Parts: sequence; structure tokens; C-alpha cells
Amino acid sequence: MAGSKKKKPHKTLSPSTSTKPPSPPPTMDDDELMDELMAQLDSKDQTVQAESADVLTEMRIKKAADSAPSTPKQDSKTRHQARQARKAAALVEKYSPSDPEADARLKKEADDEDRTIKRTCDELGLEIFQVTPDGHCLFSAVADQLALLSTLPPAQATYATCRHAAANYIHSHPNDFLPFLPSSSGEDGPGATTDTGLMDRAEFDQYCVAMRDTAVWGGEPEILALSSAFNVPIHVVQGGPQPVVVHQPLGSAQIAKAEDRGVVHISYHRRLYGLGEHYNSLRPKSHTVSESLKSAFHS
Repeated sequence: MAGSKKKKPHKTLSPSTSTKPPSPPPTMDDDELMDELMAQLDSKDQTVQAESADVLTEMRIKKAADSAPSTPKQDSKTRHQARQARKAAALVEKYSPSDPEADARLKKEADDEDRTIKRTCDELGLEIFQVTPDGHCLFSAVADQLALLSTLPPAQATYATCRHAAANYIHSHPNDFLPFLPSSSGEDGPGATTDTGLMDRAEFDQYCVAMRDTAVWGGEPEILALSSAFNVPIHVVQGGPQPVVVHQPLGSAQIAKAEDRGVVHISYHRRLYGLGEHYNSLRPKSHTVSESLKSAFHS
């Protein structure tokens, strides 16, 4: 992503401690509950999925009832809540456990994707290391790789460390990321044709805090930020016509090859759990990995 020529003063994110989020307590506010329920939609337990979907549906109905058109302009927190509600609604609508035809279609798509990813992994001498589907999967997968590469000490190789690194990098490089972050009120909400479609600075600040402190899912911007923050290429193995997507640190002139030293390998699964996207770490195979990949992971 190319940066803007005009640079703005960088703000520092307020300090905070990050711990693994517990099950939703009774005092959890709507934002935290929404994050937790969306993470639970990735569960392999269909009962957990169904219960989470039911609660999210109720929350969506309540938000619709509470959001009477009283103010012409929403603040950034309200826009963030609206965007989370729309994302939850889209996931809930995809969940239909009582529809055998839909279940069969999703299973076929998941199986096809799984075969493609495993075939690419075999070609690279890699195997999938399962990461917990808890909303932190991207950051946990990268943390596992950084520990294998000795980029981070094992005790520091956690999703919390990677969340902080990604959020801080994005926040300190707004010109590189703001042009690629859609506003909830611009791209998704009313007035999309007249708005710029991108986040303003207040919404951007909130986005970074949410990425740092909650279980909101990470994606392409966070992968690029992690690649740049730790100065490592990140190769993403996925299904579809492009089996490997390469992410280089911003400003890097050379494209790393899969067998090069110090490359992070993760897999992206769009259909693994049917409802949401998921990332896993890709570790070298115990006995078949090539010497070049061994040196890359154990240097």
C-alpha cells in the first residue's frame, strides 16, 4: 500500500494491558459482548454457534429499535457499533444449521479449500498447526511463527504482543493505512455515494484501539502491519487461484521466496468453520522438510 506524501503528527496509543478475554460476564458492555459472540461463531460446537447466533440476532433487533433517526451525524463509537452489528448480522444470516442443502454446500467448499491448502503445504514442506478460533487467530498464528524464527522469545510470542505491534504500527503510519480502511458510515452506511468511503481520523483512532484491546478479527491491513513491524515477509497459503499471497514489509524492494530464510508462513481458511475466516500457523514437516526451510525456521 502506497503512502501519502503529506505526513501528519503521530499520536501514541494510550497504554493498556491485554489479557485473554474470559467468558462474557454479566457486566460486559454491548461492544465487548458483540466481540465475544462473534468470536464464538467460529466454534466447532454447533450448540455454541446457535446460542451465539440467537443472542446476536436479539442484539441486532435491539440496536435497530434503539437507532431511531434522531441525529443527522453519528459519532465514531456509534459508527463502529453499527459496523460490528452489520458484520454480526451477515454472519448470523449465513448460519442455517437446519438447512441440509446449505450445510452440504458449505462442507464441500470447506473440503475443496482444505485440499488446496494442504496440497500447497505439501509442495512447500509445511504442515498446518491448528490455532484456536477465538478471534485472535491471525495474531496467534503469526506469534507462533515468530517464536519458531526466534524473532520473539517464546514467552513474548503471544497474540497480545502481536495485536499491540500491529495496532501501534498502523496508528503510527496513518498515511499508509487510512486510504485503505473503509468507514462504517461511508462504505456500508447511508450516504455512501456522497461520503469519501474512508475512515476519518477519529474513527481510525478507535479502530486501532479496538484492534489492540479486543477480539476483533485482523485482516490484510494487520498482516501488512505485522510484516512491517517485525520486518519479516509473511506468506499466506490459501484456497483459490492464487495459492500463496506474499506480504512484504513496507519499503522492502525485494520479494522473498518461500524457501528464503526468515519467512513467516500462515494459512488463511475462508470456509474452515463455515461461519467465519480463520488463520493457522504453518510449521515445517518433521521429517520431509528441506534443509533450506529447516534453516529458515531454526536460524
